[in-house]
Amino acid sequence: MTARFSRIAIVTGATSGIGEATVRRFAAEGIAVVGNGRTKEKLVALEKDLWPMFRGVEGDAGQESVIEEMFASAEAAFGPADIVVVNAGRGLGGSVTAGDTSRLAEIFQLNVLGALALMRAAATRMVPRQEQNYPKTAQDIIVIGSVVGRNISPFSALYGSTKHAVHSLTEALRREIGPKGVRVTLVEPGFVLSGFQDGAGYSEEMVEGFKTRLGPLLVGEDVADALHYIVTRPAHVHVGDIVIRPTRQDYP
Repeated sequence: MTARFSRIAIVTGATSGIGEATVRRFAAEGIAVVGNGRTKEKLVALEKDLWPMFRGVEGDAGQESVIEEMFASAEAAFGPADIVVVNAGRGLGGSVTAGDTSRLAEIFQLNVLGALALMRAAATRMVPRQEQNYPKTAQDIIVIGSVVGRNISPFSALYGSTKHAVHSLTEALRREIGPKGVRVTLVEPGFVLSGFQDGAGYSEEMVEGFKTRLGPLLVGEDVADALHYIVTRPAHVHVGDIVIRPTRQDYP
């Protein structure tokens, strides 16, 4: 069954932004995809557009049952997933002193604990396969971080704290399973114009200010290009960390 596809991917946050762009780019390049999102109608539309290269799994990407369903769906439709893109997450604006912390536990649950659960599920499946197959085959776990996880931003302190945690987990996983033949990559985008801004509570005026000061801003396809590059390297070549910013973005 897997001979029909160059590789098999799981992508969370697949119904918008970086996730949707990655799904479409992978499918166009012969990579079969199981995509997860909360919007059933969008998943159905993606299945219609990208059939037979795409299957959708609805639900919260941080829930163990949904994670298990994603891997099972990939196995049933295409074969064992050898790419996992940990992309689902939500933004939260605000500083340490003035930020609204009422949603912080919810954001940590998805951005950190949910990411950790998916990273662990991917690693436990991929490591045994690579014990037999490396370097004949590649296995990739790609985690979408953020430039605010690399640089301290006082105005994105709450969201940034979740990404600092994710960056730490990603590097720890790389050191743990990289020697076993599984590639773990961190991708750190700067300002990507998407639905993220609405979810993070950015005002329209603020977004327009970013466009004026930093534009042209990145779009999801710009990041998807980088992800495709990562997963198409030979199995012994590991691209460990990529920072992608709009050319005029000076900070963070």
